[in-house]
Amino acid sequence: MSSRPEFSPGTVKTFQTSAGGTIVQIPLQEFPILWGYVYLVLVEHDSQPYRVLIDTGSGFGDSNQNLETGLQVASQVLGEQIGLDSLTHILITHGHIDHFGGLNYIRPRSSAQLGIHELDLRNLTNYEERITIVARLLGDFLVEAGVSDERRKQLIDLYMINKSLYRSVKVDFTYEAMGMRLGPFEMLHVPGHCAGHVVIRLHDVLFSGDHVLNQTSPHQAPEKLTLSTGLEHYLQSLDILERWAGDIPLTLGGHESPITNLPGRLSAIRSLHQQRLSQVLAFLNEPHTISETSHHLFGEVHGYNVLLALEEAGAHIEYLYQRGKLGIANLADIEDNHRPVLIRYYHMPAVQL
Repeated sequence: MSSRPEFSPGTVKTFQTSAGGTIVQIPLQEFPILWGYVYLVLVEHDSQPYRVLIDTGSGFGDSNQNLETGLQVASQVLGEQIGLDSLTHILITHGHIDHFGGLNYIRPRSSAQLGIHELDLRNLTNYEERITIVARLLGDFLVEAGVSDERRKQLIDLYMINKSLYRSVKVDFTYEAMGMRLGPFEMLHVPGHCAGHVVIRLHDVLFSGDHVLNQTSPHQAPEKLTLSTGLEHYLQSLDILERWAGDIPLTLGGHESPITNLPGRLSAIRSLHQQRLSQVLAFLNEPHTISETSHHLFGEVHGYNVLLALEEAGAHIEYLYQRGKLGIANLADIEDNHRPVLIRYYHMPAVQL
């Protein structure tokens, strides 16, 4: 998800839905190595105008200014003045900071009603507590993964550095409480990449957040870090989405280019994870840690990608362990300790049922 979009901030793209909705795709530089999109949606429903912003960007660096510039250009393209003060609603696809971090900038400048799924509500409203708890769980995970003390501290610091910029905000409604619908917008809960992830459908267009992207297989982390994440939930959500979306012709993600063949993209993501699971099983014919498995899968990576690779490997090992395909080679080390310890996993012989 680190590739630069085909156009620079201030250059927008527009799309039309089958029932007259107008969508403006606004590019943002969310972090130095991460670009993404937010979507301004203008639609009438039951004689009521909806001026909706889907996601907000990170609020980091130039992200807020990119948003303001995008809204100015959108106003010129649409022939209608649209600013933050014109919005009626802000819909957050999921509780990752590159999708909601701009709220600290937007909320004082807009009276728009803010919504998110219940399972990501605390990410916005009780943010400081959540980050403290997740950092503790992440530290334990890195110990079990076989990460050295020095590298573990570096990764925790890296995890926290940008997240300290955000402060909790008030949320006006949650999607489940609204019956997973807001006017013409329909929501589907698709946990996995994030606990409260939703995709949003407007007529014949789907907003997929990070659940499905055109080129990248969205990041997975073990459910032991956050409930309702993990590879099992993610793969189940792909199936649920495919049935729900049907033959929808256009999917707009939070990163990368639009998807025009959603079933094909879902099939490709499933295949990638099956391949990755097979790689893990083959590698664990001899006992290895999550850290060693991560290096086997992804090679030498640097910066924040080290943490992402560890979590991705951990998610696949967790999935296989849950299904009885892996065992723990150093179980005695765990029995003798009340604190997290390094764990070595191995591929168990198939059980005859």
